[in-house]
Amino acid sequence: MRILLFSGKGGVGKTSLAAATGVRLARLGRRTLVMSLDPAHSVSDSFDLGIELFSQATSRPYHVAPRLDVQEVNIQVELARHWREISTWVTSLLRTTGLDDIEAEEVAILPGMEELSAMMYVNQYAREGRYDVMVLDCAPTAESLRFVSMPTTLEWYMRHIFPVQRNVLKAVRPLANRVSPIELPSDRYFANVLELAGRLEGVDALLEDPAITSVRLVTNAERMVLRETERAFVYFTLYGLTVDRVIVNRLLPEDANDGFFTEWYRAQRQILAEVEEYFAPLPVVRVPMLASEVLGRRRLEELADRLYRDGEDPAAVTVDERPFVFAKENGHHVIRVKFPFAEKNEIGLFKKGDALVVQVGTFRRHIGLPGSMAHLQPARATLADDILTVVMKEAP
Repeated sequence: MRILLFSGKGGVGKTSLAAATGVRLARLGRRTLVMSLDPAHSVSDSFDLGIELFSQATSRPYHVAPRLDVQEVNIQVELARHWREISTWVTSLLRTTGLDDIEAEEVAILPGMEELSAMMYVNQYAREGRYDVMVLDCAPTAESLRFVSMPTTLEWYMRHIFPVQRNVLKAVRPLANRVSPIELPSDRYFANVLELAGRLEGVDALLEDPAITSVRLVTNAERMVLRETERAFVYFTLYGLTVDRVIVNRLLPEDANDGFFTEWYRAQRQILAEVEEYFAPLPVVRVPMLASEVLGRRRLEELADRLYRDGEDPAAVTVDERPFVFAKENGHHVIRVKFPFAEKNEIGLFKKGDALVVQVGTFRRHIGLPGSMAHLQPARATLADDILTVVMKEAP
């Protein structure tokens, strides 16, 4: 089984690319699900299904072609299906603040509920073996990162906070409910939390296994979009996920290098060169801007032909290890990078902005640093068993 996450800044075209990937996989005979994790769902629009604007038809897998389903996680449906006790208590709490019933029900959608609901489905379908490939159309970058961080956050809460919180409230609830202006959560509330945690058990192992899960970063050849893509690459790596390619979407064709589009064309080519240098040795896939809107299966098949050339299998595992690893040892931040066939005296290190640049001959690798390390400087480096270990410290 394979899980492919398409992530990127809003508006870069990741929904169309995810849908086109699903179309290609189904055509190759794979049982495929294209699932939208973005609250502003547009997967069904991409397939031009013609369903009503607020239809709940796609809240469960919706068959669109042989071996191809789509699903758009609907939080209102999920509240009734999985979050009943939690949402009921939060709604009753919000009513005490003066909100009316409808307002309280809307506000009771807590941050992370949609991401956790989607993750439950991913875990369920993986356990059932229902699909060969799940293609996840992620929300814009920040929400995507929240999605992948959820298993770690939930595990910590269930291990350190949940047992204490449940036991304390069980002891004080009879007395507190007599004097408190609000009713404390019942044990059914905590049973609901425990049930949800059980549905998510093991999903972190799925996401962190490069033989199962790959991230595909979608960007445009624009400076602002590229910066967000670089940050996303750093944080997906930090959370233990493997990025296997970067897709530069909507590139102007060669014949646009004339007249009104000349400056835009040249700027795109310059940024494209920067993309290939920054993300090396990851493959950078170039997808041209099409002449008309990508809408419906026929247009998605045309896009798939440009995205996957020469009969390429979109589900193939092409990268099976992280490009670098962040760690903390003996109080110091450490970065490990695999550098086969290099000698220590051939390697150069220097800091450039918020990135560490490692150079071997004419080859450079840019390692974007997370916020906690961006102010640090390389203090020393060792090379052993083809692994370069760089210790980062405060500048003297």
